[in-house]
Amino acid sequence: MQNCLFDSIFARKKIRQKFDPITFFMMPFDAYKQYLSLKNHFTKEKYDYHKYCGKSRATVQSFYKRKDRFWFEKLSRNKDDKEVIEFFISNFITCTDPGKLWIGEMIREGESRYTSWKKRTQSLTYLFKEETGSIFADSNFDSMFMLDGSRHPQILKEYLKDNISIETLIILDRILGFRKNWDKKLQDPVWETVSMRMRKYSPFLNIEVSRYKKVLQEIVLK
Repeated sequence: MQNCLFDSIFARKKIRQKFDPITFFMMPFDAYKQYLSLKNHFTKEKYDYHKYCGKSRATVQSFYKRKDRFWFEKLSRNKDDKEVIEFFISNFITCTDPGKLWIGEMIREGESRYTSWKKRTQSLTYLFKEETGSIFADSNFDSMFMLDGSRHPQILKEYLKDNISIETLIILDRILGFRKNWDKKLQDPVWETVSMRMRKYSPFLNIEVSRYKKVLQEIVLK
């Protein structure tokens, strides 16, 4: 993510200098492009934000014809380049249906999602330790991940009940690699939605697997 993010920010700065170095005229349009790219990433199987480095086919002309463009203008005034991207990510991964998430709703109601997301990601090791310590305290570790026909594994139920975060679920998968097996055996629309969210969100997280593996071992082997 970092290289793509850096390239995207650098490109936007060059565009600003070219078009309007004083008023930063292109910034709202850049926010709009990031919105479209990240929305496509989290809702479309074949679109990969990292592969295309956040590029879209949006044009300046089409942007300034939009009646909702002032939302992007407002967002770009209040957040820097990195924060705009993080704001979109935090909202797309926490809402029920990212495909229906409108920019106006996001600006009006999304700040709390963004704040919560920052708290989680800035203390990810602590979050993982607390959440796994709680759910594995009185449970058989292996049974939490077992498939029983079409029934949801217990660890998935814990996520659906908000007992663990999407970040913890992703870290567990990065350690144990259960998602691909579940994809083959669990034909379920709920899991399909969660699986896609995990797949799409995982590359945005900076996860040092060896560190989290040690944390998990300490909890499970107590």
